[in-house]
Amino acid sequence: MTTEGALRTGLTVSGRPMSNPLQDVRTVSEQLVGLFVDKVAPCGTMPGDFLAGEVTSVTRVCLEMAVGMLDGQDMPAKIGRLAETASGWAREGVPIDSILHSIHEGFKYGMDLISANSSAQDHTNLMDGAKRVIEMLDAISVTVAQAYVREHKAVVSEHHNAVHTLTSALLGGHSTSTMARECGIELAAEYSVLALDIPRHPDELHPMLDGEVVARRKLRRLQAELATRCAGTALALLSVDGGTVLIPTTALADSELDELVARLSAAAHVPVMATVVTSAPDDVPSAADRAHELLDMVKRLHSVARLYRFTDMALEYQLTRPGPGRETLGALLDPLDDYPELLQTLRCHISNNLNRQRTAHLMHIHTNTVDYRIKRVRQLTGFDPAANSGLWQLRSALIARTFNDQR
Repeated sequence: MTTEGALRTGLTVSGRPMSNPLQDVRTVSEQLVGLFVDKVAPCGTMPGDFLAGEVTSVTRVCLEMAVGMLDGQDMPAKIGRLAETASGWAREGVPIDSILHSIHEGFKYGMDLISANSSAQDHTNLMDGAKRVIEMLDAISVTVAQAYVREHKAVVSEHHNAVHTLTSALLGGHSTSTMARECGIELAAEYSVLALDIPRHPDELHPMLDGEVVARRKLRRLQAELATRCAGTALALLSVDGGTVLIPTTALADSELDELVARLSAAAHVPVMATVVTSAPDDVPSAADRAHELLDMVKRLHSVARLYRFTDMALEYQLTRPGPGRETLGALLDPLDDYPELLQTLRCHISNNLNRQRTAHLMHIHTNTVDYRIKRVRQLTGFDPAANSGLWQLRSALIARTFNDQR
């Protein structure tokens, strides 16, 4: 017993022990459990045997601790029992807010019982009792929260490892039915296979900040948003630069994927670019290859950061396939080899749908300069971007040349 504990005495109200209303632990604990059912929503959905067993048992332990402390004892060693119970509740998925709310409701109820028969003369003792109650509430809340969070982290880690293992197996083309059962994760009949490119956050290059820490935080924000939007059903292998995500088509429809990518960009604070291919579990490896091949293509073409489907880029995809067609198309721009500013202007102008004001703004030149350069492109190549046929040829040539130049 500590020196402080040795100096403590039992507190009284109206000449009786303050703990007196709590002495009938069995009866009071049953009343408290009934209170939890009425006032704490999740408790009302718990099975009766759980309430009558685990919850009632822990409530009795707390009452016995309260009685002991009000009678002058130190915090008992049995508080460790609460840590064990909180760990179990974390694994069972009982919400931490419900647990803490129940604890506070129990303390409020106990204080009401203690103060029911008090008088003005008991003010000092009640204040001393309140201090001990706050001390005990602090100890119980800290014990429960620490144990809960520790166990919750362990559960999350186990789930993360299971997800990582199953995702790796799917992407590797290995048999996954048995592994899925062992991991406790049900395989979907069909997946949206997303390839993601996550660019650097500007703060990753800030000389006064730790770039690796900034990058990890960016990734954690994105992963949290992904888990929220997909209700924890997504299977992902992601790094700070990007990766692959498998989303059951039953969790998110194809029409919802565009919004998902927009949300991921907002969460990561960077413009995320993504491509998607739908696949059955057995075809995930080839679908992932196609999705990443498509992602590589849209990145090389400096496309706007958003979600791309194969149908969006079928023409571009075909134009980038190796062969004499790509070589011939790329050669249409050979007359611009000595004029890099013309090639840059043409690329920017076409990507802006021939909007001369926007092209001028992005390139920091006058609109008349844009007009002059486009006129020179027409003179040197023989194709007019203002005509449909000329625009098609020049755009196709730009796509082909992008890949010819980066072999």
